[in-house]
Amino acid sequence: MSSSTNTPSHHTSTIGAIGAPSRRNTELALLVFAVVIPVFAYANVGLAIDDKVPTGLLSYGLGLGLLAGVAHLGVRKFAPYADPLLLPLATLLNGLGLVVIWRLDQSKLLQSINQAGNAAPRQLLYTALGIAFFVVVLIFLKDHRVLQRYTYISMFAALVLLLLPLVPGLGANIYGAKIWIKIPGLGSLQPGEFAKIALAVFFAGYLMVKRDALALASRRFIGLYLPRGRDLGPILVVWFISILILVFETDLGTSLLFFGMFIIMLYVATERTSWIVFGLLMSAAGAVGVATFEPHVQQRVQAWLDPMKEYKLSQAGAAGHSEQSMQALWAFGSGGTLGSGLGQGHSDLIRFAANSDFILATFGEELGLAGIMAILLIYGLIVERGVRTALAARDPFGKLLAVGLSGAFALQVFVVSGGVMGLIPLTGMTMPFMAYGGSSVLANWALIGILIRISDTARRPAPAPAPSPDAEMTQVVRPS
Repeated sequence: MSSSTNTPSHHTSTIGAIGAPSRRNTELALLVFAVVIPVFAYANVGLAIDDKVPTGLLSYGLGLGLLAGVAHLGVRKFAPYADPLLLPLATLLNGLGLVVIWRLDQSKLLQSINQAGNAAPRQLLYTALGIAFFVVVLIFLKDHRVLQRYTYISMFAALVLLLLPLVPGLGANIYGAKIWIKIPGLGSLQPGEFAKIALAVFFAGYLMVKRDALALASRRFIGLYLPRGRDLGPILVVWFISILILVFETDLGTSLLFFGMFIIMLYVATERTSWIVFGLLMSAAGAVGVATFEPHVQQRVQAWLDPMKEYKLSQAGAAGHSEQSMQALWAFGSGGTLGSGLGQGHSDLIRFAANSDFILATFGEELGLAGIMAILLIYGLIVERGVRTALAARDPFGKLLAVGLSGAFALQVFVVSGGVMGLIPLTGMTMPFMAYGGSSVLANWALIGILIRISDTARRPAPAPAPSPDAEMTQVVRPS
């Protein structure tokens, strides 16, 4: 027998190899950069606005550093073999978002319409709660496979969360979208942000059991394998629910996210391209159908097709028209390649949505095309590490759950950035980690926590095989 079969592998590239490094020190070094960069940006904004270093620089730096340190200690203690990039990337985005929200807080225009002034301190509080939520996930979710037991409970929880905004007295219609609920003393909450995690758990559990049946094809048509009629049931149900969300909550973003995540996971589970084609055709048919009779969706489509017309109607005082799409495009255009510099743009002209839906326009104006590309690259790296985690996971449920969460994150980034840049109609969703909003920050930190838990399980070294007494005895008595 060759020596290669008797010697355990020590290659760090082999996931699960004996002696694999934990990479926690790498994570800590990256976290230092993830804190220093936003602190430098904060000082830059202060110098641009007031010609002096802002007085809150030290407290902001210490606060962000402390939160990052708590998150790192949580990972080091409860998920020592997790991916070392996920936490620093999320921290960097969250920190940069805080800086730009504070920069908009200084705007006299936004202060005059009561849309700025104290958003940054509240966002820092939401960040602290989000990281606490992240650590709680790591402590109590010791094995992601436990979530598989709650497949149908997750479906029920997701449906309840999606229906809450429609409850009279609890739901709130904010700027045309019925996706919010009012909580006395805390303001408004967007339950759809948490529903995406519950839905990912349900889809992963459901598809793990049904994937063989869904992968079967009855006939081939124009190069596509058509699924059997009885297997079309699940996709029709999910499509119908997403259309109901679009109709009753007038929210294109949640509907796209919900249906798109299911199609991504269905494709990964079955490896059938036909499901993607069916999904795209059904989502297009549903969106066109709803847009023909739903005024709010029609307005969003009109603002996308002709933003200048909407801007002129808004300036003329016409009701139901918005100037934001045109203002965002002007912000990107004035930013150019390298931007006007942090604190030196005029994105506050977007008004009430400048620090939430349109925060990417502020980055586009003040950091330019180069800055936007860097930010989208950071988002892309989070998605890439999530997909890498799915490839490394040893169990099919973990693979599907990691793909679902990564796909949901990628879809949300695409839907928001595409809407702000004029690629697709605007939606009511917020940019993960960067935009102002408590529910988004909490839900996305929980999402990162689950991905870190799956990656820890996937990268954890296999236990060394126990020595066999019989083998030792055989070696002792073997003649020379």
